[in-house]
Amino acid sequence: MPEDELSRSSHSNAGKNLVNGIKTNPASSSPKSSLSVPMGPPVYVDLAYIPNHCSGKNTDPEFFKRVRASYYVVSGNDAANGEPSRAVLDALLEGKSQWGENLQVTLIPTHDTEVTREWYQQTHEKQQELNIMVLASSSTVVMQDESFPACKIEF
Repeated sequence: MPEDELSRSSHSNAGKNLVNGIKTNPASSSPKSSLSVPMGPPVYVDLAYIPNHCSGKNTDPEFFKRVRASYYVVSGNDAANGEPSRAVLDALLEGKSQWGENLQVTLIPTHDTEVTREWYQQTHEKQQELNIMVLASSSTVVMQDESFPACKIEF
């Protein structure tokens, strides 16, 4: 192929087979299974928001192996859509168990849901073993016609 045709071909394919800027396998229609993300060292952050309202669509044990946070925020409050997902909360346990270091992790649910309560009760022993604390709010913020639980985080 002549150089100018190769150049045009390259430009016409720019952006194809990319999901959020990450190269994907065109034969697969599922972005989650086709991501070609190079392995690298884990990223340490103070605070991480669990993606997509703690839905199992985008978060798996690999997320927790690679994104290591002191605090994870769980904001899901939509049982009909599986938010928060029990599988994601279990993925936190699985991912954290492979860190190789016992750093303190605090999970901050923004809503009191049946899923988080059951997960907390059923996995409490594992949480303690992995040095994971679930923050429960005892404070309430009242704003006009709305009230909601509040948590204070110090770094």
